[in-house]
Amino acid sequence: MQYTIKAPAKLNTNISLPASKSISNRALIIYALSGGGLMPQNLSDCDDTSVMVNAIRYMPEVIDIGAAGTAMRFLTAYLSVMRGTHTITGTERMRHRPIGVLVDALRRLGADIEYTGDEGFPPLRIKGCRLTGGILDVPGNISSQYISALLMIGPVLEEGLELHLTGDIISRPYIDLTLWMMREFGADAEWSAGDTISVKPQPYTNRAYFIENDWSGASYWYEMVALAKDREAKVLLAGLTDGSKQGDSVVKYIFSLLGVKTIFQTKAEGRLQMVTLRKSGRRVPRLEYDFVNSPDLAQTVIATCCGLGVPFHFRGLSTLKIKETDRIEAMKTELGKLGYVLRDVGGSELIWDGTRCEPQPGAVVRTYEDHRIALSFAPLSLRQPITISEPQVVTKSYPHFWDDMKKAGFDISET
Repeated sequence: MQYTIKAPAKLNTNISLPASKSISNRALIIYALSGGGLMPQNLSDCDDTSVMVNAIRYMPEVIDIGAAGTAMRFLTAYLSVMRGTHTITGTERMRHRPIGVLVDALRRLGADIEYTGDEGFPPLRIKGCRLTGGILDVPGNISSQYISALLMIGPVLEEGLELHLTGDIISRPYIDLTLWMMREFGADAEWSAGDTISVKPQPYTNRAYFIENDWSGASYWYEMVALAKDREAKVLLAGLTDGSKQGDSVVKYIFSLLGVKTIFQTKAEGRLQMVTLRKSGRRVPRLEYDFVNSPDLAQTVIATCCGLGVPFHFRGLSTLKIKETDRIEAMKTELGKLGYVLRDVGGSELIWDGTRCEPQPGAVVRTYEDHRIALSFAPLSLRQPITISEPQVVTKSYPHFWDDMKKAGFDISET
């Protein structure tokens, strides 16, 4: 299936974003480790959260998490401390995404985990048991999801957990989000030094918890406002807070450099915070940015800069190579079809100096089973007609994205 997208002349819409996938998936693990009770409210309805809900609720012998990388990491740690034996697996791509660092760390804590396929990769056979805990060294430059997975089981370990992060620490806002949520549920978890996190053996307390909406999902609407030729373009978003703990809330700063201003308003007697996105009329002629703390925003900003004709030099992209696809290569290839010549440096930097090539006639953007490719390329239709293959991949994080685009006036036809 393919979608061909044509943009409206005017952009003025009110959008209900999905709930945060990052917060939902953390809340579910903490909820389960607290013994159940009150299920978190306003859970994301995306694929990644659905597989988490089903795994925790039914605990089948074989847990297939599909393409949900967060679920693979979080559930691996969770199953290590729960009774029973389970096999966790996923898509073909998931079976080639490394998980050895997390498995090694859990084994050092006493976990019973074995590979049923290639060493260092899913599927995993996990026999849950009570773990002692203690002091653990792990690299700081790995996916923050490994670190968050370990931290969240810390309160149920007999001796708690002292996690020492070696080397450079990347995606720190995601680690801070995990610690903040753990404390929201009664855990004693904090940075005890610049590279050390201490989690005491203090059980979680189940409580009512409402999930904030998703700043990552908001990024695509920032992109649309930036790319819109309509000077009066406006998008109204609900359920986002100015002081959000979500790392991707930094999108409001990044897009202030690309001509979008963010206006916060509180309505309904202080119960609902609204965000209005408008054009500011000002943008930088060239953008340099380090995405080490917000890698999930990189594709959106890359596509936006190309659409605006803003050259860039982006760093901190090393984790993009082990996502749903090699996102660096995918962005180079697919933007190349549209006439933009990008080059990478050492697999962690991406540069566009403004060089263009002849666009491929009738080019179709391939999604590589990666939701963020579909989500970040669709707004480019405000600059040129875009055709995207396998558009259904957006269900991984933003299931009603295409309906929201139609609501905003985009013409989306199936071809």
